[in-house]
Amino acid sequence: QVQLVESGGGLVQAGGSLRLSCAASVRTFSRYGMGWFRQAPGKERAFVAAINWSDGDTYYADSVKGRFTISRDNAKNTVYLQMNSLKPEDTAIYYCAAPYYGLGQRPREYDYWGQGTQVTVSS
Repeated sequence: QVQLVESGGGLVQAGGSLRLSCAASVRTFSRYGMGWFRQAPGKERAFVAAINWSDGDTYYADSVKGRFTISRDNAKNTVYLQMNSLKPEDTAIYYCAAPYYGLGQRPREYDYWGQGTQVTVSS
């Protein structure tokens, strides 16, 4: 069983930055790929970024490429999402997630989810 706890959300002005953290309670954290998703009001949950466990390869949604950076610290069982140049359209609840196996960009490919953290970007 993997438990995930996000933190770092908040209110920020457009153009600002936030760093989200996701702490995992699992001994084998380094063997899991990790992903970030977001869900805005009235919209479906959408892929933001992912990082694999083996070589640290990263993947991003086109809407955040060049602005967001996903990283992981296996010694701390934590994955991060550094968000720069934030826009009002980035406003959403952000979730970290882990698949039991593999790594993908669809929510259904992930088995474990955190409770989410709210990010609000004001214009």
